[in-house]
Amino acid sequence: MLQSRRGKQPVKFRSTLALGAALPALLIGMGAPLHAQEQAGPDQPDALTPRVPVIVVTATKREQTLQETPVAVSVVGAEEIEQAEIQDLADLQTLVPSLAVRQGQTSGNTTFFIRGFGNGQNAIGLEPSVGVFIDGVYRSRSAAAISDLPNLERVEVLRGPQSTLFGKNASAGVISVTTRKPQFELSGAIEASIGNYDLRRFDAYVTGPLTENLAASLSGNYNRRDGFFEDLGTGDDYNQRDRWGVRGDILWEPTLDVSFRLIGDYDKIDEVCCGVTNLVEGPTGANVRAIGGQFISEDPFSYNVYYDVAPANEIENAGVSLQGDVDLGFAALTSITAYRSNTNSSDFDADVTDLSLFGKVNQRSEIETFTQEIRLQSVGAGNLIDWSVGGFYFDETLDVNNQILNGADYRPFLDSLIGSPQVLLNLENLITQATGAPSPTLGGAGQGITDVGHQDNTAWSIFASADINITDRLTATFGISYTDDHKEVSLTAVSTEALASLNLEQLGYAAVLSQLLTGRGVNPTNPAQVGMFIQTSPQVYAQLQQQALTVARGPTNPFNAVRALQPFPPFLGFPNAVEDGISNDNSTDFTARLAYDVTDNINVYVSYATGFKATSWNLSRQSRPFPDDYTVGNPVFDRFTQRPVFATPSSPITDAGLNLVNLSSGTRFAGPEDSQVFELGIKAAFDTLSFNLTVFDQTIQNFQTNVFTEEGFVLANAAEQSTFGVEFDFTWSPYLGLVLSGGATFLDPVYDSFPNFGDGIDVSGQKPQGIAETQFSLAAAYGFAISNLDAFVRADWQHIGDSPFFGNPAEQAIIDATDYTREQNLINAALGIRAQSGLGISLWARNLFDDQYLVFASPTVLQAGSFSGAPGQPRTFGATLRKTF
Repeated sequence: MLQSRRGKQPVKFRSTLALGAALPALLIGMGAPLHAQEQAGPDQPDALTPRVPVIVVTATKREQTLQETPVAVSVVGAEEIEQAEIQDLADLQTLVPSLAVRQGQTSGNTTFFIRGFGNGQNAIGLEPSVGVFIDGVYRSRSAAAISDLPNLERVEVLRGPQSTLFGKNASAGVISVTTRKPQFELSGAIEASIGNYDLRRFDAYVTGPLTENLAASLSGNYNRRDGFFEDLGTGDDYNQRDRWGVRGDILWEPTLDVSFRLIGDYDKIDEVCCGVTNLVEGPTGANVRAIGGQFISEDPFSYNVYYDVAPANEIENAGVSLQGDVDLGFAALTSITAYRSNTNSSDFDADVTDLSLFGKVNQRSEIETFTQEIRLQSVGAGNLIDWSVGGFYFDETLDVNNQILNGADYRPFLDSLIGSPQVLLNLENLITQATGAPSPTLGGAGQGITDVGHQDNTAWSIFASADINITDRLTATFGISYTDDHKEVSLTAVSTEALASLNLEQLGYAAVLSQLLTGRGVNPTNPAQVGMFIQTSPQVYAQLQQQALTVARGPTNPFNAVRALQPFPPFLGFPNAVEDGISNDNSTDFTARLAYDVTDNINVYVSYATGFKATSWNLSRQSRPFPDDYTVGNPVFDRFTQRPVFATPSSPITDAGLNLVNLSSGTRFAGPEDSQVFELGIKAAFDTLSFNLTVFDQTIQNFQTNVFTEEGFVLANAAEQSTFGVEFDFTWSPYLGLVLSGGATFLDPVYDSFPNFGDGIDVSGQKPQGIAETQFSLAAAYGFAISNLDAFVRADWQHIGDSPFFGNPAEQAIIDATDYTREQNLINAALGIRAQSGLGISLWARNLFDDQYLVFASPTVLQAGSFSGAPGQPRTFGATLRKTF
């Protein structure tokens, strides 16, 4: 049970569940009159007419009905998308139980999860484990896939590894989006929506013939909405929607056996998003207030914040693709060629206060992608073997530029954290004494770090599969693919942060040695006097050196309080003499499946499949050499003897002369993922009922994930993560016009082995963060007639269970002590009417009962003990006017 910190009445799961259960009963009652008419009137459709539609999918790259496809796949059709007011891919999770979509602190920072597996958030170099394909074209980052898509035909969500069918990054699953082809009959649609938060949405689509064998379509969309976060300091609102796009589509069918489809699109996102607010106020909250800062403490569902930097996002997507299909008689040849570009720019307030701790936090990326797929597959019915062979080529360049700079309040805040301005002043004096030149201002405004990265990625794969029809009812499927992935990466960073470049061991040694010399009656500021002491008492001086070194490298170093305030030290770029910045990965993956038609209505299958995702590089300032390449240690030098008293331990990087002050070890990349899944499934389709049941055991070796540290996100490999689960979905039409649908997913996820989670923490045996054990959906849609009007009413309920926010047990314990939850219980509803002329109107609401939940939580930057996060979207509602022709 979740209750707002400002005293709002809690939303009880029990009440929500009861309401969700009551909706179908309510609609069944509404359907009774129509049922009575069905029994009474000779003009009514035959009661035996199938009321559950036959759904055609391309999950196996071959058109089959959903029942015939022995793959765990969920399908959402165009009518359901329209009635449920699905506005983008993020809304799909309300209809597909095994899918979860989570938006981070920027618009483009969205992650798709299937069966709990998913990544790609907060790291541009981390490619997602869930592949997104739109009209057969791979979208390599979520920022290129979240735009509004008009004129959808269907969306298929394939669960489990799909590497033998899709050529890139499908180790956890695939989201495949299909848009409607141009038609040879003039038609179109226009719709406009208004809603709360001043929503204004407009979509238009027109299609028709240009010549006898040439058809085209043109569509456009505009989506504008005010934000539901308010900045109490500036009056600005955040979490806006400001998106628009255009799309042109040409279909040329010169003969019955040949067709070409050319698609060009452009879309832009330019919105102020996303609001992040304080969840837990740690001891540093008093420091923020002490220097005049403001923030909303522990009340995320007030949707109020104080920022000094507005979170701005600007994303541009553009692309062109050409698909050619040729019927060769014995087989069908398909070629899909595509070029896409994506630019992403974001600014956000890292400290989530109105202090200028960081004056500028920028993230910029530019991606250009070329893909080519060629596929040849058998055609016809009744073949002993249905086969498919093909290849996929991928070529992408990625450029990234990030910057974070200190703000005007950074130094006062550091002084407040330390407890006195004297500590940093003493450090500045020591630097001045050591160098003979004025010390830079430690923590000065404008100092910071800028990093620039580049990645060239080429990959290719070849694949083949065969369906052996052993009998009319028994089919054995075998698939194989080989993938080769090559990346060349470079990353440099320039740190101008004077405090982060300080060798505190060196300074601590100098300070302690000076005290020890003073205690011996020697003036440390007089080199001649020190030199005489060394000459006359060499053994005593050696003892003083060791005492000073022990203190400098131990817990009593007088400057240890400053260590936590060095987030952006000098950076070792690569390639360098030790690290070549190159990864070469390859994998052979398999699918084996046996499918049996128990009856004409019931199918069962058992399958085994493997998947692969190549190395992902950390293209940010958190990239560090691996421990095998570098042993951490700052050198300590005695300025009086001009000799080292402590040398950095030998390692390849140190031996190559590449050691830098405060250089630490970590990861440059996360190694390749290897996944496997065992599945047992049942599919059934009857006139009024269809259902699917899947039991699976899925494991990913070296699962790529992000681990948050105080400095930011770093990449890591979980040695093994697995999930045992059960999935069930159904569609039932008990009365003509009434359709009930829903599903449930039960997961038992675990880190089987993750000994190096971060900071020496072993989380093996723990439940992974962000994965709910239960996820349910239930929907009821009823279509009926009112005079000459077609009408519908629809409601759906989505439940996503609670899940850990953190992998670090100490951090999770802090959140567990609060009443925050990730559990979602969302009720969405819509009703509408449409005239025979094609004019219609619908009323809709999403999160009707304003359920309160958190999307994510993370430690607050530079504020130890404090945690920030994002609440889910509150209730939205509106009206949509449509006209089709």
